Amino acid sequence: MFNIDEIISYFVILWAVIDPIGTVPVFLAVTKNYEESEKKKIARFSSLIAFFILLFFMIVGEILLRRVGVPLAAFQTSGGIILFLFALNMIFGDSKPEEEIQLVKKTGQETAIFPLAIPSIAGPGAILAVVLLADSTRSSLKGQTLIASVMCLILFINYVLMRLSGRVHKKIGDSGAIVISKVMGLILASIAANNILLGIKDFFKIL
Repeated sequence: MFNIDEIISYFVILWAVIDPIGTVPVFLAVTKNYEESEKKKIARFSSLIAFFILLFFMIVGEILLRRVGVPLAAFQTSGGIILFLFALNMIFGDSKPEEEIQLVKKTGQETAIFPLAIPSIAGPGAILAVVLLADSTRSSLKGQTLIASVMCLILFINYVLMRLSGRVHKKIGDSGAIVISKVMGLILASIAANNILLGIKDFFKIL
């Protein structure tokens, strides 16, 4: 049986870095000139692309670490620092929707791959998080399956929210999405700090 605490922990971490609520205004900006049938295809395709990107790094990330000889403690510490900086940007800088909507406006590219699948859904924070989570459970097939299952659940929720983006946006608005993104940043900062402390503890063999 799966541990409910592990499920909740994985869900919170992956929800914070993928941030499905923050994807809603980005999706609206990207698909504003498309018909409803095209929006459905874009939502589905971007979700699939994001899934395969995250799954790839979840599997290959561990292999890369072994190949270059990087110990888990070092990766956990550096990864925690990067996630912490990512979280600080979510809290004090442009929130996810603000930053990525500007990206759409600057580039004018309205595609499912960019900026929806990358970097809105499968961004650097999400990629780093799945590598860290997968590496921490590298000896457990059950753990890997659990992470992949939770990731699928969140991506499915993300897909549903994109399909319902018009209604969701009417309810919460850009301000609501920004507030939620900043709260997620705060949660992510505490998770990242814990990773840094655990990495330092393991590296220096502190009891």
